[in-house]
Amino acid sequence: MEQDLPTWDDAGAAQVFNDHRRLLTSVAYRVLGRWSDAEDVVQDAWLRWSGSDYTAVEDPKAFLVTVTTRLAIDQLRKAQTRKESYVGPWLPEPVLTRDGADTAPDTADRVVLDDTVSLAMLLVMETLSPLERAVFVLREAFDYSFAEIAAMLDRTEAAVRQLLVRARNHVQDKRPRYPLDDVKRQSIAERFLSACVGGDIAPLLELLSPEITVISDGGGVVTAATRPVVGLDHVSRFLLGIAQKYAKYLDDGMDLRIEIAPVGVNGDPAIIAFADDKVLYVYTLDMDEDGRIRTVFAMANPEKLSGVRALEGDTG
Repeated sequence: MEQDLPTWDDAGAAQVFNDHRRLLTSVAYRVLGRWSDAEDVVQDAWLRWSGSDYTAVEDPKAFLVTVTTRLAIDQLRKAQTRKESYVGPWLPEPVLTRDGADTAPDTADRVVLDDTVSLAMLLVMETLSPLERAVFVLREAFDYSFAEIAAMLDRTEAAVRQLLVRARNHVQDKRPRYPLDDVKRQSIAERFLSACVGGDIAPLLELLSPEITVISDGGGVVTAATRPVVGLDHVSRFLLGIAQKYAKYLDDGMDLRIEIAPVGVNGDPAIIAFADDKVLYVYTLDMDEDGRIRTVFAMANPEKLSGVRALEGDTG
């Protein structure tokens, strides 16, 4: 028996697309690691959808995810060339995510939270090929079947299984784990901020893993460390130096505030520095199973902060 196809007008087709927009953005962001590119891909997917004979589409969701995934893979291949000339370390773009209590406002700009959205995991996924990454995202984050992924990527199920095995082998040892609950992680972030602002080296050292690393992304647009800062001594001095710089800004009368993000950033606790209510820096804290901070991701490149702009003007 043939399935009845939907009878939509243009407004109905737009509503169908908007119903899936958040999913599409979440898929594209995980494949790309760049929020602005993900939004561009979703916009391109809309153009493909609105220009198609959507009345003949039996499964709009599958169609839209397929189009978005393929566009994201193409975009990722182009982005890899751009990264080769990028100044300093490259980090994924931070985005707002729901907090553990699920109290963040439900907007299209929030991605669905799981471990594949953490900055640490997105960096690990940078080691994958575009196809491996797409398969990994669709299977691990969105639980699509091998048959569904094969259809989306125009591959055989056997090829998809092989791609997933290779992807998992690449990431399994480096995949971040989060044994701490959100309340404890938030408390550690608050203690970290207090120690940095207070210039207290001893409390700060207690919070840092012996393998602590700070990775700063300025992209050559703003001043930032062009190499990772590694080790307790170097990192503690580096962080206190940043705190002293912010203190000088305050002394000079600059409208500056530093606070814990009211919602998670990529699923992790984050510290946001604002200047004149504009996001200046985003510091995301990745913690180990003992509650020590093992990586501080510092995003300074203003061109990569669109995913957290919703915080601007928020007084907490």
